[in-house]
Amino acid sequence: MASRRGERSSAARRNPPPPPRKSGWKAATWRWIKRLAWTGAFVALLGVIGIGTAVFFAAREMDSYASLMSSQTGQSIIVRARDGSEIVALGPEYGEWLGADEIPQVMKDAMVSVEDHRFYSHIGLDPLGLMRAMWNAFSEDRQVSATSTITQQLARNVFLNSNRTFGRKINEAILAMALEWNFSKEQILELYLNKVYFGGGAYGIDSASRRFFSHSARELTLEEAAIIAGLVKAPSRYSPTADIDAAVGRANVVVQQMVLYGGLDPAEAREVDVSAVHLREESAQNSTRYFTDWVLPQLDLLLPNGNFEPIEVWTTIDPGMQSAATSAIRSNVPGGTQGALLSLDRDGAILAMVGGTDYVASNYNRATTALRQPGSAWKLFVYLAALEAGYTPSSTVHDVPVTIDGWSPRNSNGRFTGDIDVRTAFAYSVNSVAAQLGNEVGFANVAGMARRFGITTEINTQPAMVLGSSEVRLIDMTRAFAAVSARGQSIEPYGIIRVTTVDGEELYKRRQPRSYMLVPDYVAAGITDLLQTAVNTGTGRAAQIGRPVAGKTGTTSDNKDGWFVGFSSGITTGVWMGRDDNRAVAGLQGGTAPARAFAAFMRYAVRDRPVVEFETDLQLPEWQLEPDDEYYYGDPGDYYYIDEAGNLIQPDAPGGADGRADDRGGFDVEGERPKPLANPPPAANDDFLEEATGGALQ
Repeated sequence: MASRRGERSSAARRNPPPPPRKSGWKAATWRWIKRLAWTGAFVALLGVIGIGTAVFFAAREMDSYASLMSSQTGQSIIVRARDGSEIVALGPEYGEWLGADEIPQVMKDAMVSVEDHRFYSHIGLDPLGLMRAMWNAFSEDRQVSATSTITQQLARNVFLNSNRTFGRKINEAILAMALEWNFSKEQILELYLNKVYFGGGAYGIDSASRRFFSHSARELTLEEAAIIAGLVKAPSRYSPTADIDAAVGRANVVVQQMVLYGGLDPAEAREVDVSAVHLREESAQNSTRYFTDWVLPQLDLLLPNGNFEPIEVWTTIDPGMQSAATSAIRSNVPGGTQGALLSLDRDGAILAMVGGTDYVASNYNRATTALRQPGSAWKLFVYLAALEAGYTPSSTVHDVPVTIDGWSPRNSNGRFTGDIDVRTAFAYSVNSVAAQLGNEVGFANVAGMARRFGITTEINTQPAMVLGSSEVRLIDMTRAFAAVSARGQSIEPYGIIRVTTVDGEELYKRRQPRSYMLVPDYVAAGITDLLQTAVNTGTGRAAQIGRPVAGKTGTTSDNKDGWFVGFSSGITTGVWMGRDDNRAVAGLQGGTAPARAFAAFMRYAVRDRPVVEFETDLQLPEWQLEPDDEYYYGDPGDYYYIDEAGNLIQPDAPGGADGRADDRGGFDVEGERPKPLANPPPAANDDFLEEATGGALQ
């Protein structure tokens, strides 16, 4: 028995039982994981081979170092006025080429520390930086931040353009690795520091040093190197000649980065005083630079990609009007206050643009970028909505105390006059009446009317919105009044007529965009009646120029902002005045300095134009003539009405029982005025406006 048990034990050791089989789904899952892993590895291998091949050929075909040194970056641009005269010539400025041994070490350390602190260890791309940026974007739910290395920036500056496309980023990465293949780190840094753009037309550290500090880059101090290195991120924003505070703040960031990555002793960093740097004094520059700074970035949209040849840009600006606008602002603006002016021709062409009192002191464009409360100038949209809902300039309204959702507006004179007509209420900017009208027609409809006329900023729909509590841009308000001047047709501001090469070859020519009816003729006539009365007998009397003028004043609480926007003889002009820090300005009202600046400019602007009488005769629709309750609201069966979003709703139109018309617009018969749209678009599209204002729409 013991012998048989021993035999069985020996047999079991020689032939162990098979391991227990995995369940079916686990085995299948494991097989798929292995297959995916092998497939991923194979695809990754193919990708590495493909990228390596691309880098090899890019490196083999790349120009020599001497050729790259002699190649120029940037584009020469001549900007011309509407009469063909030259406004400004812009183009690259190059200083002396400095070899790697001539560039101060402090300049190298500053640039590497703030732009690419792993420059000496990567192969042209920074995988660690990219992974960190992707993790931050994922964890903070935002877009991936810029992660370009110095080598990538050099590749983009020398070989590519700045279009933010996936294809361009792939080419940039390949060229960056090809640069690393062909050249040493010192050569790449030398190329970069001699070619990178620092703003104001300055390419390379020597040009930047001479522009800002009046000496060669060989003599750069730590503080000066920090300022120059800080410019690369945003040359316009951090330019020391435009905003010294922003430049100093950015330079201090550079110094901190040098402590972390550039070997700068913390004790030495504490002794750094960037604000003590002496900048080169600049002579006053023509205020036209506000216009050119606004209009030239639009070339990226108008011209084909990769165009680097010298060009001439023919613009709408009128040199005489620009000079008159500059003088009107400077001679009327209160002390310590900023001012801006924007003037449009009847087709939207910008005739004059002043973004501030001194371009050298501040290149911040208050005509196109600043967000300020419009005060009573906003009542344009309140009364447009009221006129469209059935009111007329002669309608009776009640100037009495009113409370809406706990809000009780008061008039500027502190009194209430009882029954008055709409014309008088508008002329004297009666707040109680505006509040009642806004409440009656609906605050959402007032907001919709503002959107319809081209206001692109955020609009609140609280009751106080009727008094101009929503911030707007001067260019938007001027465009809205220009649409009224055009009898209710949409207006799109523009500054570029055409672009040519220096040999006359046309690269771009503006086409007149389709115009849309924003409100019916009778509404445009009615609001023009009100605007004319505001100048003739109301708050805008200081804007009179001896010919018909229609316009509206605007004053915010505590006199922080003063506005006047109006039109005459086909020219619409908006004026804003106030302080950048939003502090009160004693005595500032829309009917004082802004109205006087408007008048001073417009007397010059319209001097050669025929006198034009306004069309204020109201041709009312039949429903509005009926003596019943529909007088104030309209009958959808007879004409149309406005929904809560501010859309025009036409009766008996295709698209459903609610009568919503289609969005085709345009002209039914050549020569006829366009018909009202069911959903009128803004006066300018979002892409255009975002480029024109320098920032994201709100």
